[in-house]
Amino acid sequence: MENRIKRVLISVTDKKGVIDFAKDLQTFGVEILSTGGTAAQLRDSGVAVTDVSDYTGFPEMMDGRLKTLHPKIHGGILALRDKEEHRKALTAHGIGLIDMVVINLYRFEDTVAREGCTLEEAIENIDIGGPTMLRAAAKNHRFVTVVTDPDDYPAVIDEMKKTGGAISEETNFVLAVKTFQLTARYDGAISNYLGTMLPGGTREFPETFTMQFVKAQELRYGENPHQKAAFYRERGITIPSISTARQIQGKELSYNNIMDSDAAWLMASDFNLPTAVIMKHSNPCGSATSESSLVDAYRKALETDPVSAFGGIVAFNRPVDKGTAEELAKIFLEVIIAPGFDDDALTVLETKKNLRLLEIPLKEGTAADYDYRRIAGGLLIQERDKIEEDIRNTEVVTKRAPTGDEYQALAFAWHVVKHVKSNAIVLATKDQLVGVGAGQMSRVDSVRIATMKANLPTKGTVLASDAFFPFRDGVDMAAEAGVTAIIQPGGSIRGDGAIKAADEHGIAMIFTGKRHFRH
Repeated sequence: MENRIKRVLISVTDKKGVIDFAKDLQTFGVEILSTGGTAAQLRDSGVAVTDVSDYTGFPEMMDGRLKTLHPKIHGGILALRDKEEHRKALTAHGIGLIDMVVINLYRFEDTVAREGCTLEEAIENIDIGGPTMLRAAAKNHRFVTVVTDPDDYPAVIDEMKKTGGAISEETNFVLAVKTFQLTARYDGAISNYLGTMLPGGTREFPETFTMQFVKAQELRYGENPHQKAAFYRERGITIPSISTARQIQGKELSYNNIMDSDAAWLMASDFNLPTAVIMKHSNPCGSATSESSLVDAYRKALETDPVSAFGGIVAFNRPVDKGTAEELAKIFLEVIIAPGFDDDALTVLETKKNLRLLEIPLKEGTAADYDYRRIAGGLLIQERDKIEEDIRNTEVVTKRAPTGDEYQALAFAWHVVKHVKSNAIVLATKDQLVGVGAGQMSRVDSVRIATMKANLPTKGTVLASDAFFPFRDGVDMAAEAGVTAIIQPGGSIRGDGAIKAADEHGIAMIFTGKRHFRH
């Protein structure tokens, strides 16, 4: 069934494209109703407009809070055209049909995101009439077209041109679903914001929490082939991330590709110097920085564990050049992530047809600054682990303080260890990851694995531990491997034992007072 558009109500906060849209609508002989600033802008642009207050015979009042909440508006939207009783009611009360509603809402989310926003400002930017009309139109989508997104204007006009001024019920349904998604998100944002301001003081987390994500793509399967999966993006995210990446080459990303790519990018972007990270199963099997070149960083990263690097994910915090691309092309990789790829690099890498290339330009952006993790029947929410630390301001707890070179190595290792699954131990020099012990049930086992897996010499390296050593055995084992300095949070009730062991071995040890578990 098609619904011919004869009367349209337009009231928008986002004025993008609305004038051209209204002019296109009028080529079909459509009557346009409007309110406030929208009506004034349309009229100034030569569009014939009837003010809603003139249409209803009821003036806007209370600073615009009351203008569209009227039976002539909602009756015209909600009436079922195929129901005799509704048609009689329309006639009896002089209510005309409204066939299309074009509305977007007060910018509540933008308002509360502004620094210094007061509760009063937030309240005044809660739209009442807009969501009410949108929900009414979406509910009655069999007969009413509802448009909330300026990007949908061209498609609506194209369909009207093909049908002589009508919109299909199928199109109306698609637009209605989009509308309910919008109002759900809008109400969720209000609930989340006001939920942090309940009596008793401002709360970091609301009593109930609502989020909306947009499907980016269906995935072939999840972690395993028998699991169905899809990838959703957070609404409004603009920070450099896997969610905002542009894929410029290769096969479709898998569930595991996305998980590992996210871990690789977060680690690579945590460094200031040119950095290469090689990630496997969400743990780094190679990482290095270089003051000379990106290809040097990559070569050193690959030296950490060239066997595990096979089939891995590589992330850089600088654009990939030809020399780096030539090195990357020498082994099988799943994904390469970088802020960009120069033309020569793309020419080299395009020979690897299935290799996925993700471009993430470095820029300022916004996103909810939280980590979310589902458990059965619940959700864990926490702030991201991105505290700024200057390890030279940490506590030296041994007789010997770290040397300048050791401090550099400890800083590098401390950056790496926060991206390793706990219990996490890393061995490193000032610019190269040497050994990794990840995800073990005991910390001493992590030390053992880090030394055992090391492909490079461990003598003269430093060690970073994401949490304290509960016993001295981990320090003793580190000393056997040739470790000269250790960075750890401290805080163990048996911490004196670890300090004593370090002093016995001539190892410098510093306590940060901050832990970096990554479960």
